[in-house]
Amino acid sequence: QARDGHWCAELTADSTLESDFILFQLWLYPPNNGRWEPKTRPLIDKAARAILDRQLPDGGFSIYVHGPSEVSASVKAYVALRLAGLAPGDFRLVRLRECILALGGVQAANSYVKINLSMFGLYPREHCPSIPPEVALLPFDFLYQMSSWTRAIVISLSLVHAADPRRPVPAGFDLNELWLAGVNPAFPRDEPALTWRNAFLALDRLLKWWERHGFESVRRKAVERAKDWMIERLNDSDGLGAIYPPMMYSVMALDVLGYAPDHPLRVEALRQFNSLMVDDGERFFFQPCFSPVWDTAIAAYALRQADCGREALPRAADWLLAREIRRKGDWSVKRPHTEPSGWAFEYANAFYPDIDDTAMVMLALSQSSASNGVAQKACQRRALEWLLAMQSSDGGWAAFDAENNWEFLRLVPFADHNAMLDPACPDITGRVLEALAAHGVDRHHPAVRRGVDWLVRHQEADGSWYGRWGVAYLYGTCFALRGLAASGENDREAHVLRAGEWLRSIQNPDGGWGESCASYD
Repeated sequence: QARDGHWCAELTADSTLESDFILFQLWLYPPNNGRWEPKTRPLIDKAARAILDRQLPDGGFSIYVHGPSEVSASVKAYVALRLAGLAPGDFRLVRLRECILALGGVQAANSYVKINLSMFGLYPREHCPSIPPEVALLPFDFLYQMSSWTRAIVISLSLVHAADPRRPVPAGFDLNELWLAGVNPAFPRDEPALTWRNAFLALDRLLKWWERHGFESVRRKAVERAKDWMIERLNDSDGLGAIYPPMMYSVMALDVLGYAPDHPLRVEALRQFNSLMVDDGERFFFQPCFSPVWDTAIAAYALRQADCGREALPRAADWLLAREIRRKGDWSVKRPHTEPSGWAFEYANAFYPDIDDTAMVMLALSQSSASNGVAQKACQRRALEWLLAMQSSDGGWAAFDAENNWEFLRLVPFADHNAMLDPACPDITGRVLEALAAHGVDRHHPAVRRGVDWLVRHQEADGSWYGRWGVAYLYGTCFALRGLAASGENDREAHVLRAGEWLRSIQNPDGGWGESCASYD
């Protein structure tokens, strides 16, 4: 526990963060006359070693522990390692290249990889999706129909896209060896003519026409609107969205907007990005974000359940109370009349309190006393009302927004990061029900009844529940059952019995339980 009362563990991810870091250095410190001599060369070398430490026996790179080689992560690693100085004939790159070609070549990488490469002329821009800043001008609050993390990425990337950058690469650098012969780089169309996929592909062609022939006045207005949106969200936060991808893209966006390297906004944005780096002399990696609120709430709850940490708990409660968010964020577009409250995952992310963290903090505060009891009571009242207001109309709770459910957006062929939407999910719905019960909101409350009904409707056929924010069906089932139990659901109900039977059926021979991210494949 830190002196101020909080906890924050390290948050690890896959090799793509270190790979992106190296490509980002190429953006920040372009080659001079074909020679690339970035001042961050020592960090690039460390990142390259960290990437190589994760190479799999087949030469590729996975996106989760014990996972198979994945083409996008592998392409990113190849580009990064080449930039770091490994020769194409290096046996590690030879194995990696063979793996990438076996997985479909660079053409099989996801849209974000292709967009990033296109900024350096390493992938044809015409075969990348358009991300016009005009998205910020669309009606029906279109921007807020995307998930919050997609929103932050799209706006920052749209500003980069509008500048149409072609950054230089070291002399002789290309990726020709990653192209699989005979594979068209264009997004394939569906055979039936009238499908959402084909409609989005046609829209992309229209947007590319607009890029060439659209009204400059509209483009200027769109860039200004997107810039204002991004800069507003750089305030009261540890970076745009306080997560790695939009934090990186925001630096690039400020660059193309003309902000000099020594401009305070750009200096701070880059400092915040670099703060995600862990470099302790023995290890080098990037965290996707920081997790202090989440870690503190879980630690405080666990200590109270274990009936220990009496000196630690008041300090943790004081720290959590001080982190309550009291300004309106993106969530308020769907809930404009709700008083601001809630907590974010990170140290500072004022536009994006999330429901899961808020529920976990409320569970911790229900069992801990801060030094100012009056302030704590008022805080818990506001947070309780905020949680109730953030229930979606279908009865469930999502992570950052209510009613984030324009299902057709899932069919966008360029949305291959599989996270366009932020739908209600069993794990968060269950945790919210548990937090509500801890504050006296029982099954007689309409919101609780609707939440219970939502969980019952969304139980899988085998008796489990899907977990969106933890791995995976074990996680979802755990928190669905906790929420149902806290809400007073009878443990002899059919859906509870089926869940128990499912849990027993998947117990490992050694007596424990476990699950891999392969459940999401």
